[in-house]
Amino acid sequence: MSGEPNTRLSDLFGLAGWSKGELARLVNRQAAAMGHPQLSTDTSRVRRWIDMGETPRDPVPRVLAALFTERLGRVVTIEDLGFVRTGRARKRRDAGTTEDNPGALPWAPEQTAAVLTEFTGMDLMLNRRGLVGAGAALTAGSALSSAMHDWLHADPVLSADAPATAEPLRADQAGFDRYEAAPVGSQEIDALERSVEVFRAWDAARGGGLQRKAVVGQLNEVGGMLAYRHPDSIQRRLWGVAANLAVLAGWMSHDVGLEPTAQKYFVIATHAAREGGDRPRAGEALSRAARQMVHLGRPDDALDLMKLASSGSGEQALPRTRAMLRTIEAWAEAAMGDGKAMRRTLGEAEELFVSDRDGDEPPSWMELFDEADLHGMEALAYRTLADHDPAAAGTARKHAKKALDLRAQGRKRSTIFDYLSMASACFISDDPEEADRYARLALVSMGETSSHRTWDRLREMYRLTGRYAGTAEVDDLRDDMAQALSKAPSRPRGVRA
Repeated sequence: MSGEPNTRLSDLFGLAGWSKGELARLVNRQAAAMGHPQLSTDTSRVRRWIDMGETPRDPVPRVLAALFTERLGRVVTIEDLGFVRTGRARKRRDAGTTEDNPGALPWAPEQTAAVLTEFTGMDLMLNRRGLVGAGAALTAGSALSSAMHDWLHADPVLSADAPATAEPLRADQAGFDRYEAAPVGSQEIDALERSVEVFRAWDAARGGGLQRKAVVGQLNEVGGMLAYRHPDSIQRRLWGVAANLAVLAGWMSHDVGLEPTAQKYFVIATHAAREGGDRPRAGEALSRAARQMVHLGRPDDALDLMKLASSGSGEQALPRTRAMLRTIEAWAEAAMGDGKAMRRTLGEAEELFVSDRDGDEPPSWMELFDEADLHGMEALAYRTLADHDPAAAGTARKHAKKALDLRAQGRKRSTIFDYLSMASACFISDDPEEADRYARLALVSMGETSSHRTWDRLREMYRLTGRYAGTAEVDDLRDDMAQALSKAPSRPRGVRA
């Protein structure tokens, strides 16, 4: 007991609108439903948790997390409630303490599986009950990068991080209550890695909405597998699968507007990749969080994250990976109107990409970043800069055209983004006739994916058409766009377009 109020729990308690007595009764009822009928909580104990910082014994934190998750319609974890997990967390110096690291970032490796499994379990519960609230706030990029900098740059050593045991295979507490922890072999991991490829291809083709629950469910099971201590070669591959699935879960969540949920998955992916010894993968996971920040109009936060992603990737990162990171950094610079920095960064990206053509085979998670994607990101950066400097629109058109010429089949969402970049750049460069052509190509394709982000970009383009209002051809297009937008997928509660 700290003697100080638990402000995190207090804030959530206020949002939930319960009385202390009501929460006590709900805890007892929920605990019984979770297999703990002996639990007995009263109003005085709830008061001590909130007002005096007392940490209740297990399973109460998990019970409270489930109650607040259902009540608020968003995932609430034990850390969100202000409780510190019991176990070996404090044995690692770089895990810090709650005073030094109130956001529980980073957490110790034996807790990564627990956090992963708990969060995915809560996410699945929300999906089953039809709740998709997104009322939580995104953590600032500077706060994430500051918390994770030293930890990400340290060399992970699985054997030192793992729980001490005389047996190579042993279940850890993380997997209990969620998944029956059991040893797995190379064949099972082969199958898991193939499933990741299927999910990744589906996301690229159809957007994140249709398979998100399947990915989260698969990730939940992998979290249970990680609760077993396998030989290092198997354990590292499992961490890799977890990182890939967490990135996909985050990207799919971002694609449908579940922004705080997406950010949490990107953080989980960073932890999983780092614990598996794959620092470039950890950097790429952070770069996804940076792309999310730019999309939401927070390019300064994105740059903070990109500095950590680039430095944290280490020398293991292939030139193509570093090229991809540079394009995201350039997009953030463009959003801030810094054309000089953007052009310099894109020049570095082009040089890195060319130098990688005859190099090593890229990891599976980088295979989708090809020449078309490079030009697509350059088109997006120049089109974004054109909001500050309209002269950049011409270069945006050139890159968008190259991207469209090079796009492979099965990349429908990326193709729609290319159409929108091209059409928007044409409007900015005073070519409404060409803009109309590409805008209509985008409109025809919009219904073929479940991506909310494509509709966000369409709204941006609709704004650009305002300068041409009164022109017969553009007025027809505006009417068609307005009709399409009226049927666009609704955004989750608490999320702005």
